[in-house]
Amino acid sequence: MQSVVSLDELRTARLPFSGTVGLVPTMGYLHEGHLSLIRCAKDECDHVVVSIFVNPTQFGENEDLSKYPRDIERDLSLIEPYTDLVWMPSAEVMYPQGYQTWVEVEAMTRPLEGAMRPGHFKGVTTVVAKLFNAVQPHRAYFGQKDAQQVAVIRQMTRDLNFPIEIVVCPIVREPDGLAMSSRNVYLDPEQRKAATVLYRSLSAAKSAYYKGEHDAEKLRQVMKGVIADEPFAHMQYISCADYDTLEELDVVKGKTLLSMAVFIGKTRLIDNFVLE
Repeated sequence: MQSVVSLDELRTARLPFSGTVGLVPTMGYLHEGHLSLIRCAKDECDHVVVSIFVNPTQFGENEDLSKYPRDIERDLSLIEPYTDLVWMPSAEVMYPQGYQTWVEVEAMTRPLEGAMRPGHFKGVTTVVAKLFNAVQPHRAYFGQKDAQQVAVIRQMTRDLNFPIEIVVCPIVREPDGLAMSSRNVYLDPEQRKAATVLYRSLSAAKSAYYKGEHDAEKLRQVMKGVIADEPFAHMQYISCADYDTLEELDVVKGKTLLSMAVFIGKTRLIDNFVLE
């Protein structure tokens, strides 16, 4: 596995690759969810490139970039068996002095995460577009846990005619259902137990749907009811929306995204489930 920092180093290392190249963009502090993406890329592609970059432009005013967990040595040891090339650019490489160009998807970024975290997706789409341009992958791998991000990146890829297949991999969960996330390290033991409320509320709505409940508002109420019973939980949003457009539904028809953001103490967690 080769590690590079600069754009010139990346291009030199990328040049000899023949066949398909898979890119897995990450912000580091890797867990089994990230590794599932990297293993999938390894299975499907001739070469795997992993990027590790804590992107400052997707953090909001009240989100502390400096507190984002980091452990580069551990990250590199975890990905070494599956990865040909890891790119770890600095902020100066990605956003040089005088930087003023942005990539922004409009309507799809306004609800849900976009409403709660203004400017977040502008940072995400800009950095992902830059990663795509720099690495030139054939496939790029993202996790279903960040469902709105996946939808936004699919839209951006279509709109900008990137010749890249966006591969979405399933959420990886702990044995009790909690979606794996770098933020889980912030939970104390009581909060960690309470955090399963996200999965329990999604499971309750899923069960109601498969028993015949297709009224979207009733499914939202099912999720809200489960969350309301957990003293440590503070709901930020609950959604039952079209999978592709993210528009809120009145009646569930076709592929639908159930999603939520919930604070457990001071830790903000997201989770979702797709109704087929």
